[in-house]
Amino acid sequence: MYFDGSLMKTGTGAGLVFVSPLGVYMRYMVRIHFSSSNNVDEYEALINGLYIAVELGIQWLLVQGDSQLVINQVMKESSCHNAKMAVYCREVGQLEDKFDGLELNHNLRRLNIGDLVLRLV
Repeated sequence: MYFDGSLMKTGTGAGLVFVSPLGVYMRYMVRIHFSSSNNVDEYEALINGLYIAVELGIQWLLVQGDSQLVINQVMKESSCHNAKMAVYCREVGQLEDKFDGLELNHNLRRLNIGDLVLRLV
């Protein structure tokens, strides 16, 4: 799954792309209906993607995102100094338990397929 949160012409949103082992692409766009920062948008994208994956019955998930901060906080490579970010980070931790395998990796924005979904809106 690729995820990206971003400011769009019509507000903020989250782009998600699931790629199956057979190469099938499933694209999702989530509109965020409250004022938020870029980091909140990134967490919203990740969390919504994890909820969708759970609903789809996905047990093993490789997650790619371009937010170094979010990836580092979730992987506990850096701490959450902001209370709001800590709440988001804990929610991701609770969703992790719903998977047999979950791996998160940072990638460059230009390589993030989730960003493509948002640019097409």
